[in-house]
Formats: sequence, C-alpha cells, structure tokens
Amino acid sequence: MTRPATPLLDRVRDPRDLRRLSDADLATLGDELRQETISAVSETGGHLGAGLGVVELTVALHAVFEAPRDRIIWDVGHQAYPHKILTGRRDRIRTLRQKDGLSGFTKRAESPYDPFGAAHSSTSISAALGFAAARDLGGEPPDGHGIGDCVAVIGDGSISAGMAYEALNNAGHLGKRLIVVLNDNEMSIAPPVGAMSAYLSRLYAGPFQDFRAAARAAVDLLPPPLREGARRAKDALKHMAVGRGTLFDELGFSYVGPIDGHDMESLLSVLRAVRARATGPVLVHAITRKGKGYPPAEEAADRGHATGKFDVLTGAQPKARSNAPSYTAVFAEALVRAAERDPRIVGVTAAMPDGTGIARLMARFPERTFDVGIAEQHAVTFAAGMAAGGLRPFCAIYSTFLQRGYDQVVHDVALQGLPVRFAVDRAGLVGQDGATHAGAFDVAYLANLPGMVVMAAADEAELARMVATAARHDSGPIAFRFPRGEGVGVEIDWEAPPLAIGKGRVVREGAGVAILSLGTRLGEALAAAEALAARGVQATVADARFAKPLDREMILGLARSHEALVTVEEGAVGGFGSHVAQLLAEEGVFDRGLRFRGMTLPDRFQDQASPGEMYAQAGLDARGIEAKVLEVMGAVVLGRRA
Repeated sequence: MTRPATPLLDRVRDPRDLRRLSDADLATLGDELRQETISAVSETGGHLGAGLGVVELTVALHAVFEAPRDRIIWDVGHQAYPHKILTGRRDRIRTLRQKDGLSGFTKRAESPYDPFGAAHSSTSISAALGFAAARDLGGEPPDGHGIGDCVAVIGDGSISAGMAYEALNNAGHLGKRLIVVLNDNEMSIAPPVGAMSAYLSRLYAGPFQDFRAAARAAVDLLPPPLREGARRAKDALKHMAVGRGTLFDELGFSYVGPIDGHDMESLLSVLRAVRARATGPVLVHAITRKGKGYPPAEEAADRGHATGKFDVLTGAQPKARSNAPSYTAVFAEALVRAAERDPRIVGVTAAMPDGTGIARLMARFPERTFDVGIAEQHAVTFAAGMAAGGLRPFCAIYSTFLQRGYDQVVHDVALQGLPVRFAVDRAGLVGQDGATHAGAFDVAYLANLPGMVVMAAADEAELARMVATAARHDSGPIAFRFPRGEGVGVEIDWEAPPLAIGKGRVVREGAGVAILSLGTRLGEALAAAEALAARGVQATVADARFAKPLDREMILGLARSHEALVTVEEGAVGGFGSHVAQLLAEEGVFDRGLRFRGMTLPDRFQDQASPGEMYAQAGLDARGIEAKVLEVMGAVVLGRRA
C-alpha cells in the first residue's frame, strides 16, 4: 500500500519539534497528520472519525503547551491517534489495537505523554483537576516530569454526562488554573441528545469568533516581545468572547468561544492567550467536524466512528465471510418481535442505539425507545421508574459500561425488586478494544444481588429465547449477557417458548468428568470433549444457562454421577464458578471426594488482541479446557491410588 508523502511530519520526533515550526508549517503539518492517520487506520481498523476531527486541535495543543510537563488529558481516547503519532509512537502506529501493539486509547504505561488512561467517557475534567490540585500541593509524579498546565479535552457528548457536571462544579468552586477544551462536533457515537446538546447548539448558532488578528499579534514577535503579543491576544479575547453569561461562566469558568476548531490560526491564538492569562478555570469551546477531511467518514451516519480495515480511496471494508448474524442483531430482532406483541415493552440505551441494537426498536417504535445520552446511572434508574410505573423496560448497556451504573442497579432496581431487563452486550473478551471494554465482571457483580436473575446465551438461538424469557419475567430484575461478534450459525426458532427460570441442559452425555459451561464457551467445551474422547475420556457437557438461580438439581446430579466437575465461564473469579462451588460446599459434595475446578478469566487485565488470541491466553479455548480436564482427571487417578 502506498503511504502518503509527509515531509514535515517526518521531521517530528516529539512535540518539541512542533515548537520550532511556523504557524503556516503547523497548518501544513495538520494536513499531513490527517493523511497519516487515515493511512494507518486503513491497515489496522479503529476509531477513525474522532481523530480526524481533532487533527488541528492536536497540533495546536502540542505546539502551544509543553507536554509531558503540561498534562494534556484526552477524554475517552477515541480521538488520540494523531496525538500518538506526534508523541514518539509513529513508528508503531500501524500496530494499533493489535496484539502487543499500541492501545486504541490513551494508556499511562505506554507513554509519558498519556498522563491519564481513558476509554470510558467523561473522566478527563476530574482527572485534570486532580493533577491541578496535586500541582498546587507540591505533588511530584513518579514520571519525573513535574506538573505544569492541566488541559482536559472533552467532547460535547461526554460533557453531557453527570461526572463531567460534577467535575465542572468542583473546578469552579476550587478556582484552580485549569483549561478545558470542549471539542464540539455534535457527535459522540450517536448524535448527542438532551438539553446540554441543545444549549451548545445555541451557543454556536452565531458566527465564529475571529481570533486571527490576535494570532498575528501573538506570533509575529519573537521572545521576549512575544509576551507583548500574548498580552494583545489577551485583550482581544477579553472584548470578543469572555463574560457572555454562559452556563460555564455561572459555574466559575471563563468561557472562550466558540471558535473554528479547524482554523489553525484561531486555535493557536486562543490557546496562546489562554495559557498566558489564565488564573482560574477556563473553557475553550471549539467547533469541529468528526471525520473531517476524509469524505467516506464525513458522509457516514456515525462520521466514521469505528471501522475495520478499509480501502483508502473508497472507504470500502472487506465483507464479512460468515453468514451468521451478530448477537446484537439477534437481540434487536427478538426485542422488536417481543415489542410487537406487548405494548408495555420499552427500550433504553445510553448513547449507543446502534451498538446495542436498540436502533431497531427505535425505528419501529420511536415513542417507546429512549436514548438518554452518556448517562448510564440515569438510564438504570429511569428504567426502574418505568418498571415501577407498569412498563417492561429493556435497558441495553454494554457490560463494561453497566459498571458505571452499578449503585443504581443495586439501590434502585434490585433492592426494590423492580423488573428491569438488562441486555448486557459485549460480555466476555472483546478483542481489539482491550481491557477497558472487556465484559469481565458482570456475572460477579450481578449474580451476588438478591433476587437478580442472570442468564448467559450459549448461541444466538438461546439468546432469542432469553429475550422472550426476560420479556415475560415480572417478578424482579433479570439480566442476560451475550458477546460481541457473530453467532455460530444455528437456526433460530423465533416461536420457541421462554426458558424455565433456573434450568440448564445437558448437551452431551459422558462419564467420569462433567464440563459445566456458562455462555458461549459451550462450543469450545464441546470441541474439548471431542478431543478428550480421542484420548478415551468421555466427558459430559452441560449448558448452565443461568448463573442465578443455579440449576441445583442438574448441578448436584452431575456432582453425584461424576468424579470431577469443571466449570467454564467468560468472566472473572467470583462469578458463576464461585456460586457453583458455594452450592457444592453447602451440600457437602466435596466431603464425598468430588474433584472441582473453576475456569475463569485470569486475575489480571488483558491487553488487546483478537478475541481468539485473548481466550487462548486465558486458557478458555478448547485446548485450555482439554488441558484442565486432563489435569483434574489426573488428580482423580492419583486420589484413587492413594
């Protein structure tokens, strides 16, 4: 593949090189950086649109501020690819999101230019304020770079979340020198919703503030006269944009903007002036376009938010080779079918209508579907209120994001016994998004709640039945989890009856050892059983279906009729296997000599790789299950000899 010509970018080894360039060269550098980003992501896949929208802003920030001493903190991290290229990682940029490669998000362990790791939204202002407090109290970071200015770059979607409000409120109260750059592109993953979005739209409904005269005043003079240029820029800003009585002013911030986030002169002028004058918290409002400069991204509905590998000229991605539907698509279809039968069914999502499949319900029943924005806590309690009001809400949130609403799951749903249906997408390992997005903990954090029903689908047909089961379950909260990606290609009976709560199934009869699987590791367990059969070990394989309530009859029956029992799950220790072990201990099964092993994800955060590679590393593929069974059967043989 031919790579773009980037003569200026080729001279950049770290951000110090940017400060030797003229403003005109910085604008040219931005063009080259955009082409390099497109080229790199075409080879790796990833979050393209967000990075393209902040190219000029990234160049300007690194040209004006002195990272890593000045702490530039990117919210979420979707937009950080250009930042990585400029901060000494260009030689590895084509390893993005690959095994042993660069993370798709900011990561402290990766570079001193990533002062704070992020992959979930709305954390940047809190983190930057924490750095500012540490600076003012004489803190010395272990990276040895000290702390200068603290800059948080946050999007219009992220700033609508509750945590961002909390941070803004606290920052205004503390009054510390802090710079927040609002990257306003009217897009998060889906178009932002809510009153904050409407408010920002009103702020930039008028013409952009023009800071070019201030820019020329600031850059035409060399040090020490540069200080005079900064003073003039400060005066220009004071008359143009500050003190307009905005919400941010009321929160204690000096508001600057809105400015064109793709105009390098304006960006440089404003950032230089803010750096020269700020004494307390300042918010710079920059208007950008997600996907800027790459027509296939600009024209896409999501502005090129996430993409696989693609052809640079056309933007086309290779077609999937499997004919099996994705689990998310199966959930969406099952939910729409249920909603057609039951007018009480409603859908709730937190800024992820497409990712969770709720968009299908939204298209069919818009009045019964609610996108609440990046607000998982609110989504859960909102759903609880609807359940208390007699509706049947499905709250569709990724496993890793549901963690953000856990107190609400406990206090507002489980404690009150309200029948909220949690559709937990992206359960288990998710591949290239790595540890920050892995659905490793939901079984453990949901199954420990009194009255909560927790299901895990082994395949797409089982998922469809679990949606039907949840739709009719009114006696308390219920959750069903399913992974990212395609199903296994089984036929789906859309008219299949709901599952009996707490009942699993035996899918392969054997003797000696039983493998009890929860979720989509069932296919790997069956493959392991085939390999074991070739070794003379005939394993029973069962699908638990439910992490809570457990199928006591089935599990105790397996324990009585086998010498060993192995549980397999796509989650952390403390989940399904732990509940099974508790049951066996309470029933005195271990006293009768049963050998037991629980297979879980390892007690560490796993870096990005393909899902297959990650499960192999975790020992949760067919080979790992086979090895565990042989280990436990070896212990059985030794026990007999003893």
